Amino acid sequence: MKIPKAQKRFCKNCKSHTEHKVAQNKKKAASSLSVGSKYRARLRGRARGIGGHGRYSKPAVTKFKRTGAKNTKKTDLRYTCSKCKKSSAQASGIRAKRVEFI
Repeated sequence: MKIPKAQKRFCKNCKSHTEHKVAQNKKKAASSLSVGSKYRARLRGRARGIGGHGRYSKPAVTKFKRTGAKNTKKTDLRYTCSKCKKSSAQASGIRAKRVEFI
């Protein structure tokens, strides 16, 4: 996927269309110590007690389950305004194997 190094976009800070520099942000893996992790919620006592809490009531559906990871990652682009130097992220990523800036 070829993306221009600079694009003219609307800057929310300047409230006008300005030239933006495009950069790709590397996706980071979710940390086990991140806020809202299931492990920490269990330790806090939210998932203690009797029963499976609606999780293990049915056997695993192996027949319909998809196997293997996806071979592409979603793009995570950051746009930096050349006027005010404020940065904004891409609303929703597009799946691409390779991203090339031209």
